[in-house]
Amino acid sequence: MAAALAFGGAGCVPVDPDQPEATPTVNGNVRQQLDQLTVAKEGPMRGYSRSRFPHWRDTGKNCDVRDSVLKRDGEGIRLSGCNVVGGRWESAYDGKVLSDPIEVDIDHTVPLAAAWRSGAADWDDAKRGNFANDLTRPQLIAVSRTSNRAKGDQDPSRWKPPNRSYWCTYAESWVTVKHYWRLTVTTAEKAALADMLEDCTWANKR
Repeated sequence: MAAALAFGGAGCVPVDPDQPEATPTVNGNVRQQLDQLTVAKEGPMRGYSRSRFPHWRDTGKNCDVRDSVLKRDGEGIRLSGCNVVGGRWESAYDGKVLSDPIEVDIDHTVPLAAAWRSGAADWDDAKRGNFANDLTRPQLIAVSRTSNRAKGDQDPSRWKPPNRSYWCTYAESWVTVKHYWRLTVTTAEKAALADMLEDCTWANKR
């Protein structure tokens, strides 16, 4: 399944029962969830390190969470044992089509540093590891390396996917992750998310 289709905003995408990893879904009223997020200033980066968010966790048979996302978001996957060595991925952020897994980044929808600034600094490393390896929420997605580097640790008030057709799903995913993990948003971040959701008819009908 292409990454661009992995987190459909209009409803759940059917999942092949033979696939080991189910496609994350988003539930509830995204606008209501956005309203429920606590607005606060960003916290400091003091003490932050990616190592405080242990990833990628093993998922069995010499496989890890990265391999799981590559298999879930790709088509025509080729394996060597449990490791993904080939396939086709369409980056939802910029529409690039990739055929080499080395060129594919697994992005955290809500970046680790952004999570740290919005509440994760107060968690223990075990909880941060759960966040960094979350395959249930739409927190992990296979995208192009260039789009992932361009995004960095920026929130939607500072960076949005170049592919505007993905904005509804991106905003919904961001809200879903922050709501579940009870992370805060800044005033600018919340305004940007509301703006991205403005023309999403599926969001307005829930």
